[in-house]
Amino acid sequence: MNLSRPHLTLATLALAAGLGACSSMAADPAPARVADGALVGPNGMTLYTFDRDTAGSGKSACNGPCATNWPPLMAQAGAMNAGNWTVVTRDDGSKQWAYKGKPVYYWTKDTKAGDRTGEGFNNVWHVARP
Repeated sequence: MNLSRPHLTLATLALAAGLGACSSMAADPAPARVADGALVGPNGMTLYTFDRDTAGSGKSACNGPCATNWPPLMAQAGAMNAGNWTVVTRDDGSKQWAYKGKPVYYWTKDTKAGDRTGEGFNNVWHVARP
């Protein structure tokens, strides 16, 4: 089959558009990463889990004053579950990330990346680990 130059160019553009659409369908990057054996948020700060959260419940047990001290790792309204990461709905209707079903939080007393001062707090807060 002999394609003229305009047809070849159109075919190339169509292929490129199709490949671009496929790449945009790829999963969003994880909302956190691993650093020194712990999960850390996009800001590099340590993430924690709360023993009073029930894994897989789709809810957070840390609201109101609790969430003031333990801010949740928030998810955008349109965020989608991906791998070990799921989105839970908070009491106020906002969205939060959960790792393996457990919502994750920051600790306001951590002041720099690598701090883990919330580990073991009140025997119910723990560094989130992969």
